[in-house]
Order: sequence, then structure tokens, then C-alpha cells
Amino acid sequence: MGLANAGFRVEAVCPPHHPLAKTSVVPRPHVLSAVTPLRSLAEAISGVRPSLIVPTDDNTTRHLHQLRAGESGNAISSLIERSLGTQESFSVVERRAGVMHIGEEAGVRVPKTEVIAGSGDLEKWIARFGFPTVLKADGTSGGTGVRISHTHEDAKRAFRELQSGPRASEPLLQRLMRHGRSLVWPSPPTHRSVVNAQAYVGGIDAISEVACWEGKVLAGLQFQVLSKQYASGPASVLRLIENSEMTLATEKIVRRLGLSGLHGFDFILEQGTGNAYLTEMNPRATQVGHLTLGAGRDLPAVLYGAASGQEIRISPKVTDNPTIALFPQEWIRNRASAFLKSAYHDIPWEEPELVRACILSHPEKRVRDSQHEEWIRELSATRASEI
Repeated sequence: MGLANAGFRVEAVCPPHHPLAKTSVVPRPHVLSAVTPLRSLAEAISGVRPSLIVPTDDNTTRHLHQLRAGESGNAISSLIERSLGTQESFSVVERRAGVMHIGEEAGVRVPKTEVIAGSGDLEKWIARFGFPTVLKADGTSGGTGVRISHTHEDAKRAFRELQSGPRASEPLLQRLMRHGRSLVWPSPPTHRSVVNAQAYVGGIDAISEVACWEGKVLAGLQFQVLSKQYASGPASVLRLIENSEMTLATEKIVRRLGLSGLHGFDFILEQGTGNAYLTEMNPRATQVGHLTLGAGRDLPAVLYGAASGQEIRISPKVTDNPTIALFPQEWIRNRASAFLKSAYHDIPWEEPELVRACILSHPEKRVRDSQHEEWIRELSATRASEI
């Protein structure tokens, strides 16, 4: 999570040993406690007295919503609403079905979405919509809570897995060790996730992120997804697009919910028609928000302008190449990917320690140190070919 203080110096709150600590922009991040996240958030906010809060993961967004509910009427609660939007929107954006219903009411094209409370609801859903069908758990991200089922047995198994929550039976200490860099606070073992069924729409994945203020979209980025880390996972290669239906849909949702800050939206561009179906919303910054791609596509600049009231200066475009390979996502997916050479490879070379931390996050963590150095040389060679 980012905190921007009155001088617009950026500070961060994150778990210990997080890659943010490797950047020069955030030399000493505030520690987010896994045991008492709300208290550590409140202490960081009180200490920094920021002008704006930018959550970058779903857990932190939920914690900010909880903090707002417990801090009603004081400076922290006012700051959270200033940064994210009206309190009335919080309960909506936390529920997948809630966002879809708001979209439907606003005239946005959305697939039918309903909460599935039990096996009976699931059978009724399948009888109405058939296969394939999509099941999604609230409170998940990165595709971890999404299953596409093609048979009754698949659907029943997926429902049981999603309802039981993420690794609910795994011991807490083991989970803390395994998620050391990213875990904020796991759901308790008895937690049962809300599972939604969504009508399947065949087509091409597309994403959008917008900077907005008091219900108005200020700037936005739109991409077609060319590659993913895994089948239902986050994008790893994108192509810049302009889609008027996606633009109108995000404007309607932002206006209806009175949103501020950075928010992401997922779409399916329907095969055959090209119709843009909104499939879910991420009430936080997503992995593309840092890309500065010219006027109307510089989200940090316009958000700075809105929060400060100052005239903004648009940053230079990072690339004219419409195809962008995200780092380290595409590199981890396939180190031999052609996109690493044909696309703009979004490596933060100006932050060498962050690059090294991303390389060390590779799934093959136990390889020898010389292998890590070889990977860095490979990436450097790719960079040289781009210049």
C-alpha cells in the first residue's frame, strides 16, 4: 500500500522482506503486521499523515474498509473515503455479485452472476445456464479463486474447494512462512468463502485501469490480454487498445459508486460480436497502473493533480510499442518467450535491487547463485537489443 504525504513523498506499508523495501523510492517501508494489520495500518497513517492512500492488494483494501468502519468521524476515516470513494461503495466492491448487479442497473453489459449458497443452488444454476460455467470466490485475486467447469463433477468439486477458502486446513505458521512476502492476515480455518456462479462468455480477455476522483474518470489504460501466467491467472503480455464500450462501462461504474483513486476492471470481448462484458472489478491499483503512455494514459500524474490541486505534468511515454511484456510475469512464465524481444519488456532497470528481488522470486528458488547471475545477464542482453 502506498501513502503520499503532503509533500507527495511516497511511503509504503507492507509485510517484512517485501520487494518494496528494495526500491530507492521507498527506502524504509512501514511494517504491516500479519497479526494486527489494522493497528499497524492506523499507526502508519497517523505517523505519515498522508494526503492519499493507494492500496495495491485486495487484503489491504478490505483492511482499509474495516478501519474506516471502526474509525468513523475522525481524520483517518475521512482520508480513507477521500482516497477510495464513498463508504457506501465499500460493501459493493468487496462482492463480485454486487459489482455485477450495480453494472446491470447502470446499463453495463455483464454476464449473469449469482451467489451460490449450496449444492442445490449450483444444480439450479447449471440447469439454467449449462456448461461451461464459471465459479468465483469473493476475496480472491490473481485467478486463484476462479474455476471454469465443464461437467457436473467438476462444478461440484470446484464449489467445495472455493467455499472452503484458500488452503483453509493448512497450519497458520506454515502459511505465514510460505507467504512471507505477501500474506497480510489469512482467513481463519473455519471461514467459508462466498462463491458466485457467472455465465460463461467466450472471447478475448481485456483489462482496464482508471484513475478517478469523486466519481469521475480522469484517465485510463485499456489492454487486450495476449498471454497469462497460467490459464485463469493474471496477464503477462498486453496490447494497448481503445474500446469505447469499455470506456463507457468504467465511467458508469465509477460514477454510480462515487469512486476515487485507482481501480481495475476485467472484461471479455465476446467472440464474434466484440461486445465488451464486464466480468469483475478490482478496487485497488493493478499491475499496469505505473505505465505512463501519454496524455490521458498517465494515471499517477492525473491522480496527483486531483489530490494536490496542482497543474499536472504528463510523464514521457515509456514506449511507443503497443505490446508490453510485464516483468517478472512473462519472464517467469517462459524465459524463452518471443514477447521478451518483440514487446516492450517492462523491467525497472533503474532499480537494480528490485530487479534482483524479482529474479529471486522465481519458482526455482533453490537453484545456485550462479544461475541467478546468468538470468540477470540474459535479461541485460535483451535490454541491449532494445536500445
